[in-house]
Amino acid sequence: MVIRPATITDVPAVLPMVVKICALHESWDSAKYGFLPHPEQRYEQWLTRLANSDGFSTRRDANADASSVRSVFLVSENEGQIVGFLVATVEREIPIYRLQEFAFIHDIWVEPEYRQKGIARQMVMLSIERFHQMGVKQIRLDTAIANEASRRLFASCGFRFSIIEMLIELSH
Repeated sequence: MVIRPATITDVPAVLPMVVKICALHESWDSAKYGFLPHPEQRYEQWLTRLANSDGFSTRRDANADASSVRSVFLVSENEGQIVGFLVATVEREIPIYRLQEFAFIHDIWVEPEYRQKGIARQMVMLSIERFHQMGVKQIRLDTAIANEASRRLFASCGFRFSIIEMLIELSH
């Protein structure tokens, strides 16, 4: 098993996993995760922008366009087959807090037959290392209330609970 920075050529292999993670999230909470049709098409453009030759975008140019966002996009590869991915970006905090920016892990997926082998943990720990190298001071993520396994994983990597998001659906 190899965990490495994603390249543009990896994006097509990641997209079927995007379909699966979106479907899973939507099955857990369709109000929170109410995707537009074919979210993988939107992901394709975004992931293609994030993938680059070294897999880690570290540019800090304040005037840069969206293609130069600082990010970590990893894939897990087994005998030439992509079996997992992690995608995270550096986000700006609203200007009322001392912290100006934070990294955010948007998605992590490992194909079911490759789970329980430490792959997700390795990708998370590598993303932590990369963001530390970028000078990022904080990493955040969301987990669905139904996803106890991910909470155990992230806790084992050093994450702690910070907030509990709540929502209400309003009918019009």
